[in-house]
Amino acid sequence: MKIKQVLFTVCALLFFATSYAQEPAKPADVILKQAYKQAAKEKKKVFVIFHASWCGWCHKLDTAMNDASCRKLFNDNYVISHLTVLENDKNKALENPGAMDFLKKNGGDKQGIPFWLVLDADGKVLADSQIRPDGAPLTTPGQNIGYPGSTEEIAAFQKVLRKTSKLTEAQLSLIGERFSALKGK
Repeated sequence: MKIKQVLFTVCALLFFATSYAQEPAKPADVILKQAYKQAAKEKKKVFVIFHASWCGWCHKLDTAMNDASCRKLFNDNYVISHLTVLENDKNKALENPGAMDFLKKNGGDKQGIPFWLVLDADGKVLADSQIRPDGAPLTTPGQNIGYPGSTEEIAAFQKVLRKTSKLTEAQLSLIGERFSALKGK
């Protein structure tokens, strides 16, 4: 009798474990709606990162933003959300349905990843990861920063953060230093 209970329990656990592992990725619109709601409640902006499991620069961006010296600064100002795009064939199931359409809509489909956007709580795009000439509108194609590592990219990233957050100059400087230091790692 005990053997049957143990076997039943093991089979049930395996069934639930495999069904959970096969849960499809959340649609992009669901992730974004949750982020907008949280941002409105907490009076923050939404920082959306388009990434893929194979993307080394995407992992570097996450590492830098989650560095002990930077994490609180980002979390105090932004609701950070990830949308998975451009996965290889074996990981296609990781892609968030609708994420590629959202990336295309915002001019990032030909820019490479990581590509990021800063939005307000209503979903209005305030900034993206493209460097453009001063005064150029967001509709003007630019060069994707991706991971801000060079002096020019870090300055452009800090400009976006300055415009879309309450970060102080000292905090922006700290973020710049960490991104620069973590670029080569």
